Amino acid sequence: MLQNNGFGLKAIIFTVTIAFMIFSKPLIAQDNINIDTLLLKKHSPKKATLYSAVLPGMGQAYNKKYWKIPVIYAGFGVLSYFIISNRSEYLKFREAYDYVIAGDSTIQINNDYADKYSSDQLLSARDFYRRNMEFSIILSGFWYILNIVDASVDAHLFDYDISDNLSLHIEPLVKSNIYRPEPITGITIRLKF
Repeated sequence: MLQNNGFGLKAIIFTVTIAFMIFSKPLIAQDNINIDTLLLKKHSPKKATLYSAVLPGMGQAYNKKYWKIPVIYAGFGVLSYFIISNRSEYLKFREAYDYVIAGDSTIQINNDYADKYSSDQLLSARDFYRRNMEFSIILSGFWYILNIVDASVDAHLFDYDISDNLSLHIEPLVKSNIYRPEPITGITIRLKF
């Protein structure tokens, strides 16, 4: 049978307290570190740029500019529409032009453009839609790059402080000089931001 004396319980509490103090000391006491800097995460422009490059709009979400995400995807949607529609028309005009140039009437194609337009008109329309398709692809690339640049610039300006105390003070200045008997006059301009 175990005796219940106060010494055993006190020893266990003392041992647990000492162990807790030893193992938790690095977590409690840290030299020259402000608690605010530990709690405040630094907003990284690199992360915003990388996120936006991987998935357009993700950098804007990281910057907490959620309203820009639909604008980005609307731009990609419009440009995708132009790419698809111009490509479709380009392929139709190319098929009709190839049919008219080949001159083989035994082959039947399901293309109304071959009967409506001359070979010069077909060639001109084919080049027009090819040019528009390629221009839409180039604009999509620029839109993608603009998305990345926007996320990067926004991340750089994320912590920029715009306080209400922006003021400009213009005051007269009168200064005395030990080398000259008359005072020096001028204007003092102070910008506080």
